[in-house]
Amino acid sequence: MTTQANWKQKVLDRECLIGVIGLGYVGLPLISAFYHKKYKALGFDVDQTKVDALNQGQSYIKHVSNDEVSGWRSSGQFEATSDLSRLSEPDVLLICVPTPLSDSRDPDLTYVEQTTRSIAKVMRPGQLIVLESTTYPTTTRDVMLPILEESGLKVGEDFFLAYSPEREDPGNADFTAAGIPKVVGGYDPASLDLAVALYSQAIVQVVPVSSCEIAEACKILENTYRAVNIALVNELKMLFDRMDIDIWEVIDAAKTKPFGFQAFYPGPGLGGHCIPIDPFYLTWLARKQGLTTRFIELAGEVNASMPEYVITRLAEYLNEQSKPIKGSKILLLGVAYKKDVDDPRESPSFVLMEELIKRGADLCYNDPHVPTLPKMRNHDLPDITSVELTPETLAAQDCVLIATDHSAYDYELIAEHSQMILDTRNAIAKAVGQRENVFKA
Repeated sequence: MTTQANWKQKVLDRECLIGVIGLGYVGLPLISAFYHKKYKALGFDVDQTKVDALNQGQSYIKHVSNDEVSGWRSSGQFEATSDLSRLSEPDVLLICVPTPLSDSRDPDLTYVEQTTRSIAKVMRPGQLIVLESTTYPTTTRDVMLPILEESGLKVGEDFFLAYSPEREDPGNADFTAAGIPKVVGGYDPASLDLAVALYSQAIVQVVPVSSCEIAEACKILENTYRAVNIALVNELKMLFDRMDIDIWEVIDAAKTKPFGFQAFYPGPGLGGHCIPIDPFYLTWLARKQGLTTRFIELAGEVNASMPEYVITRLAEYLNEQSKPIKGSKILLLGVAYKKDVDDPRESPSFVLMEELIKRGADLCYNDPHVPTLPKMRNHDLPDITSVELTPETLAAQDCVLIATDHSAYDYELIAEHSQMILDTRNAIAKAVGQRENVFKA
């Protein structure tokens, strides 16, 4: 039996060991999807703290519970390790490492390259390697493959290579990793065949495409689509604010149209790992091709300007109360990048906090999902913890700034006891109706 046939049979017999590299917001849900289909998984992460927590049955991600991780461990179907020499053990390696931007907003593939080199040192014949990290088209072929071939093994014969972009919607219980269709592109027909066979066992629908580049471009398109449309409503919000038109009511009216319109909503900026970052992969790639993506770059500029717009509106409203930002007590609600998650990556709240501190505000924050302000790579903020949300705390603030509209917030309590509220998410109006002390930005 050929290597390819043997590999597929191991998948069907649930004898295939799944290796997941990067045990974060993508890696852990992926392990969950395969665990529920009776596969064993070996998780890799260079952060020993995460490894130790998982091996003790503890999760550090809200939508993957301690009970679930304990179940993985007690069943003997999961182990975490920081020992990268064990990368030779799994039959498949799913790479879920960060792909941030550099200071010059160029793609930073350091984690992908380091991971690939670690694999190349110990890889063995018969392994399938799949990159899931968001990146620009040609990464799998032009960046990963040359490194892997340093092992002396030949792609399509000795090992197999594919790209399948992660699709995660944290905080949305309607969509789990197993319940979201999976796009898969292979370097060659054999690699595509094996990757489709693997994901088909655990994912609701697999969508094969003709190449790794198509799959890579698919992910970039998905996130750029969102970034551009969010920029549109953010720009309209600034225009309509000046005209005293409520953008939220405008969107509610427009979305009654049953065709040709999809609702996107404004906010204080973009957050999460994908939407604020992915369009810049595309603009970088365009520059390499001698082209400019002016439309996408403009959308990025609009979205990046939103925190400054919020600060400007805050200054205007405080000024009407004869108060400057300097010395004013400001309570920021929500540092997670979206509602009902504990994920702070690229959250505009950090920009807001930095700007408020720079302007001399007496700042505190509350987030039921982020009890301690995490250390962020691109932000320099003090070590502060979430304050308790009480009537006394609210009443003591010159302004309560709603940056993330968590469902856990008691908006009636917030509206009743706050002197002034600046609401960037229309949370108060949606929950308890219009209030005189609430302004929108």
